[in-house]
Amino acid sequence: MLNEFAPAKVNLFLSVIKKREDGYHNIGTMFHTVSFGDVLFGELNKSGEITVSYNNPQEYPPEKDLIYKAAVKLKEIYKVSGGVNFYLEKNLPLGAGLGGGSSDAAAALRLLNKLWGLNINTEELERIGAGLGADVAFFVRGGAALAEGIGDILTPQKPIDSTQFAVIAATPNCTVATAEAYKDIVPGGEERWQNFANGIKNGVFASPLDDLWDFFNHFEGTIFEKFPLIASLRQKLNACGGKSMLSGSGASVFSLFSSLEKAIKAYDLVKNECRFLKITRLSP
Repeated sequence: MLNEFAPAKVNLFLSVIKKREDGYHNIGTMFHTVSFGDVLFGELNKSGEITVSYNNPQEYPPEKDLIYKAAVKLKEIYKVSGGVNFYLEKNLPLGAGLGGGSSDAAAALRLLNKLWGLNINTEELERIGAGLGADVAFFVRGGAALAEGIGDILTPQKPIDSTQFAVIAATPNCTVATAEAYKDIVPGGEERWQNFANGIKNGVFASPLDDLWDFFNHFEGTIFEKFPLIASLRQKLNACGGKSMLSGSGASVFSLFSSLEKAIKAYDLVKNECRFLKITRLSP
């Protein structure tokens, strides 16, 4: 049996640029993985079947899981006759904007590449991942990346050294459907995104704790109004000295602290109003 770590992510910048003819939206964002997540285990079987089981019962059938869909896709493309039994140690919350499902799918692609001996290169795994979901391509290699299109056009970046600060990821007792979040958004064009991307590429933005960093998430304008629990959580984390922002389209907020002591204080303050809460760091 082999296993793959499936890290969560945060968005250190997110702008919705324009609506596309296919109904999706072009975005500009910076993804960065963090040091906690799910763990996917897999072992071969001779039946040819794909099975998925979990440490805790999930709200959806296994056939709807991106892990299952990733395996079916690889099996079809590469004419694999064997099967696989997956076991997912699910630690990340659903509907949270932390990328759990997409990261699990990318972990499945990496795991099956090894188990089935397919020798697929990273670029091809990213292409296959993009067909499963916009964020899956990023999670194939993780780390840090600027992302455009629907989040599938990636420009890898050097991961940020976060040894000098701590990160809290916090999910209040609500969920945000991605489609619902996009329904209310007013696209803002490319200028802000291009300024941010150029700042990253040219080394102007060294750390998200710097005042120069454009700490921006386009969804906050509508999400905070519709979900007061999320707005309140962000406000409380900021009051503890954090630099806080929505991750993805929510419902999670992440907050950067200049010391672990400040992060622990904030953790204790909000722990009773979160369905998920973790002190972590940005990770390569």
